[in-house]
Amino acid sequence: MQFHHHGYVSGNPLVAPAAGTGIDRPADLPDEVDVLIVGSGPAGMLLAAQLSQYPDVTTRIIEKRDGRLVLGQADGIQPRSVETFQAFGFAERIVAEAYNIAYMNFWGPDPENPGEIVRTARTEDYAFKISEFPHLIVNQARVLDYFAEAAANGPARIAPDYGVEFLGLTVHDDGEFPVDVRLRQAGGSSTGSGTGMAGSGTGGRERVVRAKYVVGCDGARSGVREAIGRKHVGAFAAHAWGVMDVLVNTDFPDWRTKCAINAAAGNILLIPREGGYLCRVYVDLGEVAADDDHRVRLTPVEEVIRRANEILHPYALDVKQVAWSSVYEVGHRVTDRFDDGGDGRAPRVFLTGDACHTHSAKAGQGMNVSMQDGFNLGWKLGQVLTGVSPVSLLETYSAERQPVAQQLIDFDREWSALMARKPEEISDPQELATFYLGTAEFPSGFMTQYGRSAIVTDAAPAGLADGFPVGKRFHSVEVTRVSDGNVVHLGHHARADGRWRIYAFADAPAAGEESALADWAEWLASPDSPLTRHTPAGADVDAVFDVKAIYQQRFEDVDLTRVPAVFLPKTGPLALTDWEKVYAAAPDAWRSADAFEERGLSRDGVAVVVRPDQYVAGIFPLADADALADFLAGSFADRHPVPAG
Repeated sequence: MQFHHHGYVSGNPLVAPAAGTGIDRPADLPDEVDVLIVGSGPAGMLLAAQLSQYPDVTTRIIEKRDGRLVLGQADGIQPRSVETFQAFGFAERIVAEAYNIAYMNFWGPDPENPGEIVRTARTEDYAFKISEFPHLIVNQARVLDYFAEAAANGPARIAPDYGVEFLGLTVHDDGEFPVDVRLRQAGGSSTGSGTGMAGSGTGGRERVVRAKYVVGCDGARSGVREAIGRKHVGAFAAHAWGVMDVLVNTDFPDWRTKCAINAAAGNILLIPREGGYLCRVYVDLGEVAADDDHRVRLTPVEEVIRRANEILHPYALDVKQVAWSSVYEVGHRVTDRFDDGGDGRAPRVFLTGDACHTHSAKAGQGMNVSMQDGFNLGWKLGQVLTGVSPVSLLETYSAERQPVAQQLIDFDREWSALMARKPEEISDPQELATFYLGTAEFPSGFMTQYGRSAIVTDAAPAGLADGFPVGKRFHSVEVTRVSDGNVVHLGHHARADGRWRIYAFADAPAAGEESALADWAEWLASPDSPLTRHTPAGADVDAVFDVKAIYQQRFEDVDLTRVPAVFLPKTGPLALTDWEKVYAAAPDAWRSADAFEERGLSRDGVAVVVRPDQYVAGIFPLADADALADFLAGSFADRHPVPAG
């Protein structure tokens, strides 16, 4: 990581200097805020961590609980989420404490003795087949802890205001702070920075906070969703599951391997947890009668354990402790719209996570998709509130995330149906394993592809950058950093700091020679380039766009003294040269692959534009600078307009 560019740092470099609203942050909720986040779940905490990078934006996050989450229900972390953690600076630490899924095994009835189960398949997990990041299991509470740390360490110093209950809101047609939010102190509050609400000692005092924008991250029973009149569309399936986190002794040989178990007595999804001993067990409770009226949710954990033992026969569980348990009915619902906009009205209130999509827990998608909701929205709010982009940018949130939620519901419905089958309904014992591996790109989080909009271009011509599909997340590739010869992942250098990335993959000539890259670099430094037009006056040249050059040569053949100055910018109050924006793609002593070949990049030179949430926004030939400028002009404000004529 890079630091010292604002002066010598002797302490923790992950703690950014406080700035703007982070300096002397009020202990109590102010009367007016730019963004009020309701709920401190995965989407809410990621959103807070992202907005902490915008210290000129007043952001507060409220939570009805009186403190941090102790035990979370979600635990599956897909590779795309770990990739996101990398951008927030804690991927390595959470991987170290998590359970890494290496295999998924499948069990079914023994053909010779159908009352007992046998292993029918052992499959490698899909993670490392499609990503450099693993597939993890870790307590949701720990994920929230890490995001809370990132939010508290960001320049805006955001910390949850605990013990504050959302009561309702009203959106007015005008005014600088058009959303009136009614709140109540829930009692026994504590926050990372104060009591949350002035006068909280009175207990239950209500007040109104005015906001420019409100984000409902408040779960499946979202009060924010109800307040804006949005509806969950869908229903519960007539099937129930018991789930429990348990510490046991057992003779089941795959207790520390993820397993899907199908037996005459029912089904189990077994997911080992972090720490080497804890395991989560989803136990099939069978069909639910039409007149059950949710009474199945009262099933005692002792009955869940009994059924688990019945399914696992001839193996047995001796449960020593139940850390957590619950019973749920499978539901598949998507909210009709993820904001309060429409009919020509710009959105002021947004929904994320379970507030706008609910489904079963067995596909391990809830927390993962929720976090991507927050990642999608956070930088857009930041850009609009700091004047970098027009308000119309916010309309892309619902347009992009609602189709993703529907895809999730469709996938989860199929996965849940396969998991709940009875043995006599299964003609191919390998079908579930085949489905698990065959659909890996979706649950891994890499299938999402945003369509054409103001911030996503049409698909690039074939052969220009085939390995970076427009609208999909930027698939990192290894390159060699020219300044020091270190092999690094190009995408891992990008932090969740709200900046756009422009990767300029050079044409064949070397640095200093006449080339398309040299011409492009000269244009980039000119008055009519996006770098000049859209960067605020007085800000660092890379404050909005982080531009990197990747040469086709070996790193030792790239002469840094001949690299265009725009790729070696001087930033920070000391105007220090940034040496980490120039890379080499050719194989060398440390790398055997060529990045251009790995990602199908044109040898004539190509610019890859990547949004702050790591999705490819557009692909442009280096020779067509005007197309790049026109595209970015559609979603950025001109800070330095190009003179007419």
